[in-house]
Amino acid sequence: MNIDEKTLCAQLCANVSVVSRPNGKVMLKTPFHYPDGDHYPIYLEQMATGGVRISDGGHTLMHLSYENDIDKFFEGTRSVMMAQVVAQDRVGYSESTGEFFVESTIDHLAEGVFRLGQAVTRIYDLTFLNRSHVASTFYDDLKEQITSLVPEERVKRNYIVPGLASGDNYPVDFCVETNHAPLFLYGVPNRDKARLTTIFLQYLLQNGVEFDSILVFENQEEIPRADLARLSNVGGEMISSLNAEDDFRRKLLRRAT
Repeated sequence: MNIDEKTLCAQLCANVSVVSRPNGKVMLKTPFHYPDGDHYPIYLEQMATGGVRISDGGHTLMHLSYENDIDKFFEGTRSVMMAQVVAQDRVGYSESTGEFFVESTIDHLAEGVFRLGQAVTRIYDLTFLNRSHVASTFYDDLKEQITSLVPEERVKRNYIVPGLASGDNYPVDFCVETNHAPLFLYGVPNRDKARLTTIFLQYLLQNGVEFDSILVFENQEEIPRADLARLSNVGGEMISSLNAEDDFRRKLLRRAT
């Protein structure tokens, strides 16, 4: 393939322009855009050291806030993923302004712009870390839903049943203290966890552990019928998904007293 470097550079430059804003800031217009079509606003600001600060002006988080709870991006799995993006793309974050930024020299301005654009894209992609896409956040969402109904001090995550032989091998996702038998909640995001939960529950029953249980699926319809049947033989109440909030509330509160 014969590629004319001058032609390529001309085409790239044609899609990038510098615009002076009324507030005195300089904005760089690029082809980068959010899923809804709005372009990334990239601001350039000269630093006292002589370099350039390339910033999103806080618009990334503002844009995310239109359809998302921003606090969740700073908690649990999402927080870890965001920290990885910031570190890998060498991007800074200002808690006071909510800006993502890159500090660069004039000579490396283009590289800095691409780094920021890549980071903003990856951060925006964290919106796909939701219940229907990634099971790793399913347990964070499950805990949040439990503690919205039951005081957090009554909830223990990865609970080990005291006095149970090899109890470390049979952890309970969430144990809720009640006035009678403890309530064990198991999250079931997939077929493998359905099978594992069946084994755990069978072991607890065989060893005479007194408990009540609720099984919460990410999507019950995705669990094979045979696995679901075996699980229903040993488990208690089932909740088809975290979206079944009324069902979740009713069944949890009825057993958590």
